[in-house]
Amino acid sequence: MSLITDIADAVAAELNAAPPGTFAQAFTAARHYRPQFDLAELKTLRVSVVPKALAITSLGRTLNQHDLAVDVAVQKKLDDPTPGTEAAEMDGLMLLAEQIADFLRLRRLTAQPSAVWVKTEHSPIYAMEHLEQKRVFTSVLTFTFRVMR
Repeated sequence: MSLITDIADAVAAELNAAPPGTFAQAFTAARHYRPQFDLAELKTLRVSVVPKALAITSLGRTLNQHDLAVDVAVQKKLDDPTPGTEAAEMDGLMLLAEQIADFLRLRRLTAQPSAVWVKTEHSPIYAMEHLEQKRVFTSVLTFTFRVMR
């Protein structure tokens, strides 16, 4: 496989191997190329890991720096349309996204120990259009890992 898919698989494995109680909600992360789900599938919390970008910089004749970006999407169809309950449900999903960010920050990936965490981006915090059109909470974090080879 390619380096970027190896990193994405390692991120999913790292999330799935987290000790119980690490995250406020239980989930199984899975790598996808196109994480598109119908609304019925999104009644269950989905955490998708998607290879996003690769930038290679020369560091000399025999060494290159590979910066690999991986998206981690947190998605769930909101259960209750009652005013007030939507905010509580979204608060829990926002907490989960933040916990995932905290968990991967400064972490060496067990399956890819040469990959070093560089940064996390979380912008926008959630997709307003998914919320308005489908009542689906979607939050995407972008993690960048660096590999020298």
